[in-house]
Amino acid sequence: MSPLYDLVILLDPNAPDERREEIMAGVRSMIEASGTLVGEHDWGTRRMAYEIDKRPDAEYRLLQMEAEPELLDQLRHQLKITDGVLRSRTIRLKPGAPPPPPSPEGAIARAGHEDDASDTQVAPRAAADA
Repeated sequence: MSPLYDLVILLDPNAPDERREEIMAGVRSMIEASGTLVGEHDWGTRRMAYEIDKRPDAEYRLLQMEAEPELLDQLRHQLKITDGVLRSRTIRLKPGAPPPPPSPEGAIARAGHEDDASDTQVAPRAAADA
């Protein structure tokens, strides 16, 4: 069984819809030819932390896949030279990792909840040290 990866692609929101779908169809076909597409999430157009090519927004797409290193190299090369792709990032997931949230808002809400729990654990230690 191949390792599980997250592939995040930031597409140019100014590119025509047909071009963005063509890019995603090409990525899907590459994954399905040499690996297994496990899931796909469209997170929509969002503001980026910093501008890329004078664009403040990007269309975020997440694909989960099982792949071998050769496929990762092919995808990395193809996405790097494809017009309409602002950035991409591949991350290897640990076994048993939870599925991604349907949108980044779910991740923010979940992260905020975890931070509250850690603050509660740290406060007593800080009070004891004082």
